[in-house]
Amino acid sequence: MPPVYFLIKPASSNCNLRCEYCFYQSEALGRKVASYGLMTEETLETIVRKGLEYADRTCGFAFQGGEPTLAGLSFFERLIALERKYGKANVRIMNSIQTNGMLIDENWSRFLHDHRFLVGLSLDGPKDVHDLHRVDAHKEDTFGRVMKAAELFNRYQVEYNILSVVTSNSARHADRIYYFYKKNKFHYLQFINCLDPLEEGHGRSAYSLKPADLEKFLKRLFDRWYEDLMNGEYVSIRYFDNLVGIINGREPEACGMSGICSCNCAIEADSSMYPCDFYMTDSWCLGNIHDMKIEEMLQSKTAERFIKESAAMAPECQECRWRNLCRGGCRRERDGGDSCRPGLNRFCSAYRGFFDYAYDRLVRVARAEAGN
Repeated sequence: MPPVYFLIKPASSNCNLRCEYCFYQSEALGRKVASYGLMTEETLETIVRKGLEYADRTCGFAFQGGEPTLAGLSFFERLIALERKYGKANVRIMNSIQTNGMLIDENWSRFLHDHRFLVGLSLDGPKDVHDLHRVDAHKEDTFGRVMKAAELFNRYQVEYNILSVVTSNSARHADRIYYFYKKNKFHYLQFINCLDPLEEGHGRSAYSLKPADLEKFLKRLFDRWYEDLMNGEYVSIRYFDNLVGIINGREPEACGMSGICSCNCAIEADSSMYPCDFYMTDSWCLGNIHDMKIEEMLQSKTAERFIKESAAMAPECQECRWRNLCRGGCRRERDGGDSCRPGLNRFCSAYRGFFDYAYDRLVRVARAEAGN
């Protein structure tokens, strides 16, 4: 059995920020119940118990939101106790959390270090770039508090990476963002494309990322990454790392680069399970982890339909020279709505332009990695 990962929403869509572009807030508002409140310890125990019973090699528990730290530190201390209770000698447990950093203090930092959590810290770049869209419930800036969280992580030697959302604005500042991260010694970076609400179409908001914006951003970012790499200064950028891996014959670890969805175990605070956190909508609910076995939900007709629909490839992709490298991209970028069949990636022109620009250098990096 491959590794099993659970993506858990312990505070549902609740959050102490009001990020303008939040995809999960818009997703939750489209459900009959927008927020399921805080997850109970009973539900947490069921997830851990059934997850470790189901896994036979690796079991990962990843916590996202909303803002998962709203569930409280005691909730995560209970997680550790449950993992010790139900753990098996032959199953490796991996814990991770994605946070906006607002509640991070010394107690949180000590806990995350001591229990070896991999942490994703949300930061969009320098202060003016970050604070444009990421404000709190009082419309106050949050940049300083995020940087404080990073300082605490450094002090307590927490393993963390930076997660940045690429918007129409931030896409214009690739150089500034890269050099800002480098100056602050943030060497593990993830950039994700800003998502428009599922049912609202594309490009209608001021923050909406347009294909031309993304193409320019990727080219500039790649230039900086490649230049440093050639000078012996490696910065991990997840997307570029995965492209190099694909060229060298490895399967990407980022699911959106696989070309077809797998059915994940995304669990809301009320214990309902979905195939992906981009599709935690009423129509894609697989069942309830209290009432059903994990394998029942993963083998359900809804799960089967989710995977089958994700495999649909637009006619333009069939003869594209970049088909094996691109693989159509993330389903969410190919989907015009909850009930629509995935088609052409809305950023197709951006990816084609980027691959034309960067491929030869990606191959050089891949050959060097492989020792050729």
